[in-house]
Amino acid sequence: MKHFIILFFFFTFSLQAQFQITGIVKDASTQKALPFASITSNDGSSTISDVDGKFRLLSKNQITAITISYIGYVKKNIAVTDSQLFYKITLLQKTDPLNEVIISNENPALAIIKKAIQNKEQNNPQKKLKSFEFKSYNKLIVTANPDSINGTIDSVFVTDTYGTYLKKLDSTDYKFKQLIKKQHLFQTEKVSKYQFDGKRLKETILGTKMAGFKQPVYEILTFNLQSYSIYDPKYELFETKYNSPIDNDALKDYNFKLLDTVAIDGRDTYMIYFKNKKEKRAAGLEGILYIDEINFAVAKAIMRIKGILDISGIHEFQFIPEKYLWFPTSTTFKIVKGINDDDIKILGGTIQFDGDVEEDLTPRKRNESDYIYLLSQTTNFDIQYTTPVSIKKPIVQVEIKENAINKPESFWTEFRKDSLDSRSEKTYLSLDSISIKKRIENRLNLGRKILTGYLPLGFWDFDLRRILSYNNYEGLRLGIGGTTNDYFSKKYRLEGYSAYGLRDHNFKYNSGISVRVNKFSNSWVGVSYTDDLRDIASTDYAVEKKAFKIYDPRSINFNTFYRYERWRIALESKIIPKTESVLALANTFITPQFDYTYVLNGTSYHTYTMTTATLSLKWNPYSDYMQTPNGRFEAEKRFPKFTLQLTQSIPNVWNNDFVYTKIDFKADYQIKYLNGQRTYLLLEAGTAFGDIPLPQLYSNSPNNLNQETIFKRITFAGRNSFETMYFNEFFSSEFLSFQFKHGFNRIHIFNKIKPSLDFVTRMAWGSMKNSDNHIGIDFKTLNKGFFESGIELNKIFNGLGLGGYYRYGPNHLSNFKDNIAIKLTFILDLSF
Repeated sequence: MKHFIILFFFFTFSLQAQFQITGIVKDASTQKALPFASITSNDGSSTISDVDGKFRLLSKNQITAITISYIGYVKKNIAVTDSQLFYKITLLQKTDPLNEVIISNENPALAIIKKAIQNKEQNNPQKKLKSFEFKSYNKLIVTANPDSINGTIDSVFVTDTYGTYLKKLDSTDYKFKQLIKKQHLFQTEKVSKYQFDGKRLKETILGTKMAGFKQPVYEILTFNLQSYSIYDPKYELFETKYNSPIDNDALKDYNFKLLDTVAIDGRDTYMIYFKNKKEKRAAGLEGILYIDEINFAVAKAIMRIKGILDISGIHEFQFIPEKYLWFPTSTTFKIVKGINDDDIKILGGTIQFDGDVEEDLTPRKRNESDYIYLLSQTTNFDIQYTTPVSIKKPIVQVEIKENAINKPESFWTEFRKDSLDSRSEKTYLSLDSISIKKRIENRLNLGRKILTGYLPLGFWDFDLRRILSYNNYEGLRLGIGGTTNDYFSKKYRLEGYSAYGLRDHNFKYNSGISVRVNKFSNSWVGVSYTDDLRDIASTDYAVEKKAFKIYDPRSINFNTFYRYERWRIALESKIIPKTESVLALANTFITPQFDYTYVLNGTSYHTYTMTTATLSLKWNPYSDYMQTPNGRFEAEKRFPKFTLQLTQSIPNVWNNDFVYTKIDFKADYQIKYLNGQRTYLLLEAGTAFGDIPLPQLYSNSPNNLNQETIFKRITFAGRNSFETMYFNEFFSSEFLSFQFKHGFNRIHIFNKIKPSLDFVTRMAWGSMKNSDNHIGIDFKTLNKGFFESGIELNKIFNGLGLGGYYRYGPNHLSNFKDNIAIKLTFILDLSF
């Protein structure tokens, strides 16, 4: 659950070479680092600088000289001496600096890239090989370089009318440097087996170890920092997808330039620089491809994004002569802080990069976040590609073996590519000790429960949503309820609640029992009885768990409910790949709590009974699922998501009064950008045909009070509500709605007041069949459509914000003020 935890990762390189030098390459005039500069030694060894301009050159022979070259700069030769190991190198720009790499018919890189695109099918291991498998070792930490930290104790002085005096000593940098000298900030290791059977790639985690945790945080293990294959049409780097530089349309998206020829694994390769053409408008992908001169396969790739974060991913390969194929052997991923004037929270915000300016727009003093970086490396070994592969349990992308978290030290000694250094050993000892002392793991588990709306006490999880609520019909509603947890049983589950309304003076309650029938698919069969209230004309997808809300604005303002007494038996399962499903059979007796009569064939129904079968499916085609010892869950939530529900009444069973069919559909899509902006799209549709009363139809989630003035209508905005649509104004037997919301970067007003600006627009269409059958409530239909737009200033202060919305189009009201809605917004940040 990345909304409140983050792990950063690092691999300690194995130094097999006898000689090494390190350094940094910068622009001579601006002193800015030059990434991807080429460094070559006198014996032919070579490397390139990283995103910070830093490099490390290794050689088995004595290094006496190096040559540094960079696109658009004058090449420089440097003599190497035994007494100097670190070199600060500055390069001068040429008189014709390369600001844009222009592609022309004379550009040799074009022909090479075209060949690479033409031959990528036969060079892609997942296309050329029928099957393969290998093991991998991954080590990841969050750390900092002690040498980059000043480490001095600063004196802070203040000046007033009486003079200047010492206020305090700032030892933050000193303490941080002393800490980082001894250990990393976090560390984890993982050994996996990868299998490819010609259709799918599966990871089975054989062993995992996280500093500070007896049981790993499973969600972190599946976080996809970079694409596995360089040949995918979309290359993913830190949850953002870009067109690949060897995609079929790559020449439209990228500029290319041939830099050099470099030998890799005994074969000559072209070193080609690529840069996104649109990089001036937005952070784009750039980097270097090493293309084999004979078969035009990728022999090495360096992918990079530079913006508010500097992110790079490196892919390395080895050549397999008998298959005439380059096979991946290692990947490296790194994040360092970029240039930004706003705080950046990544992977949920447990690690934060602070902004670069103070409230008065002056540069702030550097702090710990300026030195912290993320580095992850995975090394592949035991590669097999000659024997057929049979994948067990292929419907999950990642599986953790039962004993993966309890591996002995001998297991790690066998699979580590290098023994742990003193800092790594100290990291495990220190963080394990801190975790026990501060009960971090217990607090984490408590936080995860609270985020889902439960407070665990022993074997019982109390449902926080049941304790206190309010609506206009029940008034203040007091209750208690919950469910058993794994301390009670991993196979059986008891649940229930009881509530009492202080205005309607009635009790409501629920009780149920479930049994898990299959651990792998997390399948449960349960039976329950409920006697409660529900707001009319609302859609409840059985497959979706009710979200935990501190408040529910629609329930607070709603006063039209129906009472239902329901027996229900249900099967919930995740047996279908990337799909959650619920199949339920229910018998429900319904009593509207308002003046309503449904007339059918001359018979009036003030109460009625419905016997229904419901199939509810939620398909998450792009999400990654993990199989853990505790069951299966959606580890990496990706969009779009699709939800479909089919409800069919069953005639002549348990006193069923009506025959009808109801189909509901929802698709939602979210996009989060590295610059902090976000886009949310929601499409909903529903249709009901047959004989069905109004409480079971559609109202399109109105959230506007029936009051005369704008100020009397001020209330809290809902998440997906129509804010200018009045309660009980429209009803439909079939409808279609669409919502668009885009959040911009936060606006700096004061240091602690940085509201986020969101633009939202909503629209809906609908119709009502047999409207004369519904007696006692007046309503309109959405035949001509409903439209509203608004602007929200969210999180102005402590999560509170303000929104303004305007209603327009065919259902625009004659009184101008009646089309305006002003709402309070509230966003609770539950990240830890």
